[in-house]
Amino acid sequence: MKFSEYLKYLLIGTGFGFVLVKSEVVSWFRIQEMFRFDSIHMYGIIGLAVIVGIISVQIIKRKNMKDAEGNPISIPPKDASQVTRYIVGGSIFGLGWALLGACPGPMFALLGSGLTIMVIPILAALAGTYTYGLLRDKIPH
Repeated sequence: MKFSEYLKYLLIGTGFGFVLVKSEVVSWFRIQEMFRFDSIHMYGIIGLAVIVGIISVQIIKRKNMKDAEGNPISIPPKDASQVTRYIVGGSIFGLGWALLGACPGPMFALLGSGLTIMVIPILAALAGTYTYGLLRDKIPH
C-alpha cells in the first residue's frame, strides 16, 4: 500500500483523536469522575457509543455490507460458555483504565495532545501485546 492509501486512515484517526480531546473523553479527571460516580458525562458518551454501535451493526447485517476489499463483513456470535473469560478480561481492562486514567485508544490522543508521559503506558501496552503473542499458544483460551 502506498502512503496516499493510508492517508485517509491518518486523517480519520486524527479527526477522531481531536473529537476525543475536545469532548474530554481522554481527560483523566472525567474518567475518575466516572469511576467515582460523580458525573454522568462519561456514561452519556459511552451510552451514545453503544447505541451507535447497535445501529451500525444492524445496518451492516441488514445491508450485507462488505469491507474495503469487497469481502462480506461477518460478526461471529459470542460463546456463552466463555462468560468467565469475558468477566476476567473486562475486569483487568477496567482496572488498567481506572489506574491509568485512559483506555488504549485515547493514549495516542493524549500523547498527540502533548502529554508525553503517555509514552510509558504505550510502550507497556506494546510490550504486553508482544508478550501475549509469544505466549498465546501456551495459555488457555
